[in-house]
Amino acid sequence: MSDEDEIILSELSDDELVQQMHDDLYDGLKDEITEGTQILLDRGWAPYDVLTKALVEGMRIVGEDFRDGILFVPEVLLSANAMKAGMAILRPLLVETGAPKLGKMVIGTVKGDIHDIGKNLVGMMMEGAGFDVIDLGINNPVENYLEAIEKEQPDIVGMSALLTTTMPYMKVVIDTMKEKGIRDDYVVLVGGAPLNEEFGRAIGADAYCRDAAVAVETAKMFMKRRHNQMENA
Repeated sequence: MSDEDEIILSELSDDELVQQMHDDLYDGLKDEITEGTQILLDRGWAPYDVLTKALVEGMRIVGEDFRDGILFVPEVLLSANAMKAGMAILRPLLVETGAPKLGKMVIGTVKGDIHDIGKNLVGMMMEGAGFDVIDLGINNPVENYLEAIEKEQPDIVGMSALLTTTMPYMKVVIDTMKEKGIRDDYVVLVGGAPLNEEFGRAIGADAYCRDAAVAVETAKMFMKRRHNQMENA
């Protein structure tokens, strides 16, 4: 352990520091991520490069190990919190430089349901992958989704439910989007413990995401598809 204590971030080369930040993210070390982010910026790194090479890449490793059952929810939440600390520094700078975003997502737990750990994890991992995330919180009636869709114009709408009794409300939201003629303008992703692929299909969602890592992979895939369609249009 003593060796670890002696690592002085500012003495590392850029490559070593980025590597160290991946490790620190993995270990959920918030202060070290804050410090590392600041050091790279002070060395003249573009905010977007710090985001993608240090934070997003670090979270990608976390996401893979979460998917493979090496890391568990509490550890991933620590990693995501550490990443948030880095993001707090980078976000205003990214806005200034107009850095490219992968896409925008509105996410919330549906009406009647107050579970949010899974949803928070998806939101954090999506942000860690370079998406802009608007979190509506818990217990969202259909009006909240429609309002956010209109205001934010997201690419993706995410809904979460942890109770079998609140699952059907996802269909209410999707059906209302259909009635308003806006369903096809957005990618709708659903998730939560009691759901499965069949349910996702039955209610008309674009995809069911088993966990946060899958949600990120699925979102990226849809965004890639969307870009290809735009280019070919």
